[in-house]
Amino acid sequence: MAAAAPGTQPPLRYSVKLLLVSEEQLPAGLQLAGPGQSALQLEVQPGEEDADVTVTDADGVCVFKCLVNRDTEYCRLGKESVLITLGYNSALLQFKSQAEYSTFSNALKRCCNQKKEDSVFSQRTDEASAAQYFQFYGCLSQQQNMLQDFVRTATYHSAILQNHIDFKDKVVLDVGCGSGILSFFAVQAGARKVYAVEASSVAKYAELLVRSNNLSDKIMVLSGKIEEVSLPESVDVVISEPMGYMLFNERMLESYLHSKKWLKSNGMMFPTFSDIHFAPFSDEQLYMEHYSRTNFWYQECFYGVNLSSLRNAAVDEYFRQPIVDTFDMRILMARTVKYTVNFTEAAEEDLQRVEIPFVFQMMQSGLIHGLAFWFDVAFVGSLVTVWLSTAPTEPLTHWYQVRCLLQTPLFAKEGETLSGKVLFVANKRQSYDIQIVAVVDQTGFKSGNILDLKNPFFRYA
Repeated sequence: MAAAAPGTQPPLRYSVKLLLVSEEQLPAGLQLAGPGQSALQLEVQPGEEDADVTVTDADGVCVFKCLVNRDTEYCRLGKESVLITLGYNSALLQFKSQAEYSTFSNALKRCCNQKKEDSVFSQRTDEASAAQYFQFYGCLSQQQNMLQDFVRTATYHSAILQNHIDFKDKVVLDVGCGSGILSFFAVQAGARKVYAVEASSVAKYAELLVRSNNLSDKIMVLSGKIEEVSLPESVDVVISEPMGYMLFNERMLESYLHSKKWLKSNGMMFPTFSDIHFAPFSDEQLYMEHYSRTNFWYQECFYGVNLSSLRNAAVDEYFRQPIVDTFDMRILMARTVKYTVNFTEAAEEDLQRVEIPFVFQMMQSGLIHGLAFWFDVAFVGSLVTVWLSTAPTEPLTHWYQVRCLLQTPLFAKEGETLSGKVLFVANKRQSYDIQIVAVVDQTGFKSGNILDLKNPFFRYA
């Protein structure tokens, strides 16, 4: 036997019994063969960040092999057995003694505790934010909320089916597939193979839908983040629904752009590009309503406690909240400014800091209370371009529209110009800090605000 290479740990060897079990077999229970089964040889070769686990029979033939690391799911069964889960299959290993199990378990823990190089997603995202995010989208109730958004679901269906020649016999990647609905649309349009990537626990439900619809030969569900999974081949089309409030919230657009590493040079992106629109608005009722939310903190005798010292802090906090609701277009005081993100050309880095300058010519006189935002996305296919719009003139979607208030309203006359900028700065909470600066050029009156897109106020409820 060859000596271990310098700097590497020698392999660990055990005598074990092995049972390979699929998800369908689990209800029948786990039963290893009796004492008559010949023992197998298990070898663990530790590495810096993971370990190779190999099981061979008496003739030295490999009967099981896997790689274990910090992402490996495993649990103890009884005193001397361990169940290792790999995707939708599991391996049950039974050791000759509790002592051998303990040494293997310790080696497994060391491998699983090794710190590996963080993925692009992990580098830009707080762990707590990611956990909360994936827990939220792992709920069927949230998937139902999106599926029942008729404008969203029907538009995706139309965009894919009406451009069926872009999908027929093609390989498709569905980024953040959720329930897998877009993957099913791709198959309906004739896709040869769809890789459906989903990092939340809803992946198991997507897999169940695939199996129950007899499409396991067409759709492969891959559990994990697009920044971390591996595909067996390049793809012809990437499909996804990566838009959040104000387009950018949740920072899934960056994951969508990251997926282009799997896209062929002549591949297609569905959606292809997006336009974010915004304009100044006047809404005295909204402003006063928002301001009056702080009245609670005016109280000087709340169960004997004076709360008024927190009133200014409450004003600052509430005005940092973008307002998610819908409105009548007649409150807008100027024509919109449009900013385009072309998903086929943009890089992930382009979305870490987005600065949008603006100049509005006022179409009416009055107080400017803030800026109103919405977005459209376009699916540019070979046969037709299909638009999904969240504009206030279109049927309502679960994205609604978003309004950002100025700390102090600005007065402007018809014909005057309002100039400034909107700056989106990405943060590790999967969202953006929004800085707005606005000035009435003719008078020099200036206002602005800094808002936290992660913490919007849902006014529509």
